[in-house]
Amino acid sequence: MFAPLLYPFEPWRIKHNHHHAHTNKLVEDTAWHPVPKAEADSWGPVRGAVYKFFLGSPLKLWASVGHWAIWHFNLSLYTAKQQPRVLVSLAAVGAFAAIVLPAIAIYGGGVGAVAKYWLAPWLGYHFWMSTFTVVHHTAPHIPFKPAGQWNAAKAQLSGTVHCDYPALVEFLCHDINVHVPHHVSSKIPWYNLRAATESLRANWGRYMTEATVNW
Repeated sequence: MFAPLLYPFEPWRIKHNHHHAHTNKLVEDTAWHPVPKAEADSWGPVRGAVYKFFLGSPLKLWASVGHWAIWHFNLSLYTAKQQPRVLVSLAAVGAFAAIVLPAIAIYGGGVGAVAKYWLAPWLGYHFWMSTFTVVHHTAPHIPFKPAGQWNAAKAQLSGTVHCDYPALVEFLCHDINVHVPHHVSSKIPWYNLRAATESLRANWGRYMTEATVNW
């Protein structure tokens, strides 16, 4: 199911689980991690300018493309035990790219058909993912903390954001924007996220951040 996105499943699964285990922990988390000042100061002027332009403009809404490329295709990021399964996933997306994309070009009308039927929806998906995850995991008052100061329960309750979207969006994404219970326990099925949120509001609401999407 991930193959049409050229998204290798096992690397995604491993990194998604890692993100859940280390939400908003400096160095460890993989979602919208801030750049430490010391690291940013060590960059040359060109890299610093590119980074600031990219994340300081609407281009950041395609940052999921960079996340996809950096985290999911580098075999060295995975343990020896994980690597065989990672290779199977890489082979799956490689086969899709080698067979289906050329077929679209051959039978659909050339490179323009690939751009129309695959590239545009693919960029749309990454826009969607970037938008959702930046809303879920960043706000001015939500801190990323070093390991010694990090608390798992607080990170899952107050390090993620519940955001209300229009009903059609909620339907299409299975209520994933009802995000706090997803982090408290990722085993909660999507159809119980709203009930779980009501329970969290009643018992731990002072730790939760809630928002409404706007343009």
